[in-house]
Amino acid sequence: MIPELSPEVVHWPFVATLLRLLLALTVGVFVGLEREHRAKAGARTFACAALVGWAGGMLGDTYALLCLGLVAMIVAFMNLRQVLAQQKLGLTTSLALLLVGLAGVMCGKGHVFTPVALTVLTAGLLAWKQPLSGFVTGLSDVELRSAILLALLAFVIYPVLPTHAIDPWGILEPRSTWATVILIAALGFVNYVLSKVYGPRGLEVAAFFGGLVNSTAAVAELSNRLREAGTRLMGPCYRGVLIATAAMIVRNAVLLGVLAPRVLVGTSLPMLAMLGASLALALVRPPPTPTEPSGEGAGPPLLDLKSPFSLASALKFGLLFLALRVASSLGERLFGTLGFYAATFAGGLVSSASAVAAAATLAGHGEISTIVAGNAAVLAGLTSALVNLPVIARSSPTRAFTRKIGSSVAIVAAIGLAGILLRHAL
Repeated sequence: MIPELSPEVVHWPFVATLLRLLLALTVGVFVGLEREHRAKAGARTFACAALVGWAGGMLGDTYALLCLGLVAMIVAFMNLRQVLAQQKLGLTTSLALLLVGLAGVMCGKGHVFTPVALTVLTAGLLAWKQPLSGFVTGLSDVELRSAILLALLAFVIYPVLPTHAIDPWGILEPRSTWATVILIAALGFVNYVLSKVYGPRGLEVAAFFGGLVNSTAAVAELSNRLREAGTRLMGPCYRGVLIATAAMIVRNAVLLGVLAPRVLVGTSLPMLAMLGASLALALVRPPPTPTEPSGEGAGPPLLDLKSPFSLASALKFGLLFLALRVASSLGERLFGTLGFYAATFAGGLVSSASAVAAAATLAGHGEISTIVAGNAAVLAGLTSALVNLPVIARSSPTRAFTRKIGSSVAIVAAIGLAGILLRHAL
């Protein structure tokens, strides 16, 4: 007499079981192909590890633990063999094999996104070994300390700050203020890392990433390079200033999108118009023509942007943001919209990012309308762009260059103002 099968086996749906099996097989082969390409453990080994995990996940938690233990034993034997043959451990491949076995368990339990994300990230880390190693070894002590400090501000200080306003007027909210500081600092640090990775490929590319970090700092560095090279760099510096302006607009738009998405939607017309005008003038309008030879083999010098993140800069920005938020709120309460715009204009002279963040925060708390906040964000960007003119003009080798770059920035500002007026007309 044939014994009756357990209910778990009888009631496994065929299609769902097959789909889980195929998913486990796919994720195992996906990581295994990368390892086989590197002449490590092959696709079949990783596929089998994923299937072992799948079987354990289908049978239950106890079998899942047993199957993961089996994968761990296989990993141990592989490393023992490698130590005896080559006197070294294959730790990266071993960890990848264990992760694939765990992903197989997840597939057996019916998960889809988690095992796929896990194996894709695993394959990416394995494939990007050289770029990651080169990037890490290229980090300076200052940059490493900056990354640790950013984590300290985000995960140690932020959770212990009060969640409510600590002043009678309801303006000073430590946690929300600190969250904005962390956002700006993290954005600047990430953009700085990108500028290090991609910036040396060209002055204009470096100006873009520098503008994402700090447009005024990028323009100041362009000014220094223009002073050193003379008319040879008029064309690249002209385009670099406009591209840095475009990057500043992109950064401010990202801030609005994170802090106040409704404000970004409302102000998308003038911001897109300014962005398009900056890029069009940089790419289409002819730059000034050099009047002296460039010299054979002389390439444009690189921008030397410093890390924007340190404890001093974080505290400085926090105080600036807090002061702008208080000034904007009081200006709006005492003098109405014009008072708020005046505070935003003054903030844009120092930091457009802080002025935009303050406007977005006030709009998020309902203290100002989304229209007013959007206009303030555009005004801060225009102010920051105009402030860059004296910085680059002081190093201008010719009056024609000064007029050319001044007229281009003025066109961008005029288009931004026109976008605000058109928005109100619509």
